[in-house]
Amino acid sequence: MPETICTTVYQFPELSDAAKEKARGWYREAAFHDDWWDAVYDDFERICDILGVSLKTRSVRLMGGSTSQRPCIWFSGFSSQGDGACFEATVRHAKGSTREIRAYAPKDQTLHSIADRLLAAQRQNFYQLSADVTHRGRYCHEYCMTIDVSRDNPTGRPPARGSEDTVVEALRDLARWLYRQLEAEYDHLTSDEAVDEGIVVNEYTFTEGGRRFG
Repeated sequence: MPETICTTVYQFPELSDAAKEKARGWYREAAFHDDWWDAVYDDFERICDILGVSLKTRSVRLMGGSTSQRPCIWFSGFSSQGDGACFEATVRHAKGSTREIRAYAPKDQTLHSIADRLLAAQRQNFYQLSADVTHRGRYCHEYCMTIDVSRDNPTGRPPARGSEDTVVEALRDLARWLYRQLEAEYDHLTSDEAVDEGIVVNEYTFTEGGRRFG
């Protein structure tokens, strides 16, 4: 025989503090968007364009069988040893990068320093430096990037002393900067305030104990 079971459901503000914590846990586990990092990636791509860092792309299969080109960026986080971010790219001199990065991110001293160091290395080498950045291994931090720096000139002269190390460390700092932005975005989106807002806006309902209903 069919039975009808009635369940009383509650809006988030109606829950007890303990039930709210359970509801927040559900939201963080089940309702958190897989593409939460997109805004950070978009910002990073713009910054890379300014700095002369051309991100490589890879094909990603979408639902339905089609493919899309995505930037070669990877990260893991945010509380384990070995967490970090890395990318694959080709790097060349970008005229006006130090001025443009200050216009785009006027308060970000880390980005200013990266741009300044890349420019200084290029000046040492008459703007002939280039770099190829590839990811290696199964981890995703800055030391998983192999960075090969070369100098394009007709005489075959190598990079000026110290300039190769300058470029390598600047690009590793760029990966560190990306990781910090991702961590900050994640912390913000998973904060109680942001989670509570997401639950309320989506009008999710719960049982008295905080279990998601529906």
